[in-house]
Amino acid sequence: MHPALSVIFFTTATGAGYGLLALLGVATAFGAIAPERGLGFVGLGLALALITAGLLSSTLHLGHPERAWRALSQWRSSWLSREGVMSVLTYIPAAIFGIGWVFLGRIDGFVAAAGVAAALGAAVTVFTTGMIYASLKPIAQWHSRFTVPGYLIFALMTGAVLLNALLRLFGEAAQAAGIVAALAIAVGWGWKIATWRYNDALSSETTLNSATGLSGGEIRSIEWPHTEENYVLKEMGYRIARKHAAKLRLFVHIFAFALPIVATLIALATGGVIGTFAAIVAVLAQAPGMLIERWLFFAEAKHAVTLYYGR
Repeated sequence: MHPALSVIFFTTATGAGYGLLALLGVATAFGAIAPERGLGFVGLGLALALITAGLLSSTLHLGHPERAWRALSQWRSSWLSREGVMSVLTYIPAAIFGIGWVFLGRIDGFVAAAGVAAALGAAVTVFTTGMIYASLKPIAQWHSRFTVPGYLIFALMTGAVLLNALLRLFGEAAQAAGIVAALAIAVGWGWKIATWRYNDALSSETTLNSATGLSGGEIRSIEWPHTEENYVLKEMGYRIARKHAAKLRLFVHIFAFALPIVATLIALATGGVIGTFAAIVAVLAQAPGMLIERWLFFAEAKHAVTLYYGR
């Protein structure tokens, strides 16, 4: 599949934003974060900025962005519509949570309840995003048990890495956040490796025989539908050279997982200025790593329609 930059940024930014929002909501409900207004302003501001920027960027992939609101009406049958509805609804408890924390200096009572509601809304929204791709049967790499959990794990992972850095910058206790971040990176790394192994071993269940309903021997095309590249091939038949994919996967291993987990462990072991610096390094390393991971998620996916073009 053709990797659209707007969708790559959308899935990466909103994942980190929703992950951070969910962790802030849960942490405040359990009293794990002090009611520091500056932390609330920066933390929630960053989470909502990432979410909003990602959602706005996703409309750039549409032919008519001004009609994006119409997608909200199809929530009964469309995961894309459900994602849109949930993303809008999540703003409501997030706003109450932010007003209570930043302006009232409270993280208890109704503010804590709003934080938990925002966390649940964030988790459900990320789930619906994953289901958009997992529900597409013609794309075997997406229509698998790895897609939705991967979205949830990566949202938690990137959100935890951001929270760890924020807490250290504000001089707050960050041991728990650091442990969650390290564990999430380890789980995410293992999940990504398992996903790639599964995808690499895939063999298409669809053949020209099953697609055409013909039998009596192997069906093959004697002449391709088009003599030149067309929209279908550009969007659904995008190909990446194996050697380039291997290099990009190595980049993901190093920047999305290896460097962040090492930096997070250093932050846990040292603390102070060194710990804060290491936590920031984890954020800065993981950002490009996750962008490339998302690029590969699209670029390595193959649509069944390419069978008609001999691919």
